[in-house]
Amino acid sequence: MKISTLVLVFFLAPLILTSQNRVKIDSILNIVKNEKVDTTKANSYLKLVSLTIYTKPDEAIGYIEKAINLYKKANHKTGIAKGYSRKANYFYTQSMKDSARYYLQKSALIAEETGNDIQAAVIRQNIALLDVQSGNQKEAVENLKRNVTVFTKAKDSTKLGTTYLLLGQSASFSGFYTIALKNYYKALDIHEKQGNNYRMAEDLQSIATIYQEQNEVDQAIETLERSHELFILEEKKQAQAQIQTILANLYTSKKDFDRAEKSINNAFILSKDIGYDNGTSRAHRAMGQLKIGQGQYEEAIVHYKESLDFQNERDIYDISSIKRKLGEAYVGNGQYKLGLRYLDESIALSDSMNYATVLENAYFQKFIALEKLNKHQAALEYYKMAKKISDSSFSIEKQNKIEELKTIYETEKKEAAITLKDEEIKTLSTQAENDKLTKTIYGIGMFSFLAIAGLTFFGFKQRLKKNKIERDRKEEIFRQEIEFKKKELASQTLHLVQKNTFITELKENLEKIREAPQRFKTEIHRLLLLLKKQNASDKDWEVFKSYFSEVHDNFDQKIKSISTDITEKEIRLSAFLRMNLSTKEIASMLNVLPESVTKSKYRLKKKLNLTKDDDLTQFLNTL
Repeated sequence: MKISTLVLVFFLAPLILTSQNRVKIDSILNIVKNEKVDTTKANSYLKLVSLTIYTKPDEAIGYIEKAINLYKKANHKTGIAKGYSRKANYFYTQSMKDSARYYLQKSALIAEETGNDIQAAVIRQNIALLDVQSGNQKEAVENLKRNVTVFTKAKDSTKLGTTYLLLGQSASFSGFYTIALKNYYKALDIHEKQGNNYRMAEDLQSIATIYQEQNEVDQAIETLERSHELFILEEKKQAQAQIQTILANLYTSKKDFDRAEKSINNAFILSKDIGYDNGTSRAHRAMGQLKIGQGQYEEAIVHYKESLDFQNERDIYDISSIKRKLGEAYVGNGQYKLGLRYLDESIALSDSMNYATVLENAYFQKFIALEKLNKHQAALEYYKMAKKISDSSFSIEKQNKIEELKTIYETEKKEAAITLKDEEIKTLSTQAENDKLTKTIYGIGMFSFLAIAGLTFFGFKQRLKKNKIERDRKEEIFRQEIEFKKKELASQTLHLVQKNTFITELKENLEKIREAPQRFKTEIHRLLLLLKKQNASDKDWEVFKSYFSEVHDNFDQKIKSISTDITEKEIRLSAFLRMNLSTKEIASMLNVLPESVTKSKYRLKKKLNLTKDDDLTQFLNTL
């Protein structure tokens, strides 16, 4: 699925942090210092987010929080909704899609409350994109159906095209692609008349995605090349790198390996030039696919491993896909045990996240590997499992096609209804005037009396109903927020536990250097990558502490109120004890001996004025 090519349509376009952008950031920060109006200051912070979110995400999230707080202070609901959308964008760039979806839903709810239908529809478009990526097709379709009416009324061809494209991807139904193409070409014509090269490039990229979905490879290549030329004119290097990688995969599918390799090398150069690690990872993946196509499995393995090294550890879908391809490369190279190891890792990740397509391919590759090892009975089981997913997908697709035919009929009726709306209003107005002429004064008086009485009673019931709905809604939001915080806290705890794995891997690499000095350069390169991944440990603790404080009601402030000289390390120890972790588990996370944790607990008890008989964990649980 080519969904990744659509990301730029919805989320903030990436801006690479050049010296020129640094000047812009400093200029905006100077303006913010002297600004008195909260909403204007918040708007400036959001401009800073656009300049930093892809290059300095830690700065960006700080600006987002400041903007949201200022909007809340001014009770500016549209701004709050905008701030939540930016926060969702931040989590999306960090591959934390559950968190991104959560903040998008909060943003959409506020937009709907304020009557901003267009803003709410755009946010629902983002939610639908995440649903399609996560395999939640049914939820995506429900959001997209609502958007058809809004964007038709607004006469926004680009958003209509994207809506129908996502509908097509949700149900694999070509009818939606036809409508999407019609709208994108209409938008392309408008943007061409305006001379807007950037929007034209986006339109062409989306059109190429539709051709890819329908396996019209030559038309997709031609359209992407036109889009690429426009992005060159606009000096958008990240978009150029993305298109070069997509072109490489299309050329590989046509076995045009020379052009594919040329496109990949271009993607490498562009990604390196702007420090675009995700682009480098995708280019390595495309090169791995090319090498498999040429039967050069050893080189494919090298590129897939490089792709993993550049990959964001939170993007489970990409990691499971790369490991599946690594398994395929090892099997193709005759290294069946290594191939099975990576396939098993891919299966575990895909199964936990319900990535059906990756899971099906991994099962099939495992069937091939087991057949090569003459384990025919086990191989047959995995073939059956792959076939079961394939048959299930085909059955769902047939059901979806019937449902989506109905959707097209309904949406076309809605479009026609919007066109005829003004005429119907005029007709109804005329009828109403004629009815009034036939009524007598006494009839009007009686009717008015009954109407007022009925409306009064109805209004009273509606107020009760509205109050109940509002109360239920607020309770649901509060419940979701608590669940969300708990989920994020658990995620951060797991992340801290996994750091112990880094130490083990580091030791293994050092052992390899000692045993085989000739591999010194290769292993040093991997050690540097490992150390780079671990560079954010302090940030991990700050994120963990933030979520922990929200879930446990400012726990760190309560500790500090008891003992003013308590250290940050002792607060961290208190938090782990508050979560009922054992001394051994805490020692593993802090990478120290259990005896050190025991001594730290003793010092902490003294600072908290606890006696020898007092239970430290029990005391912390009362805070």
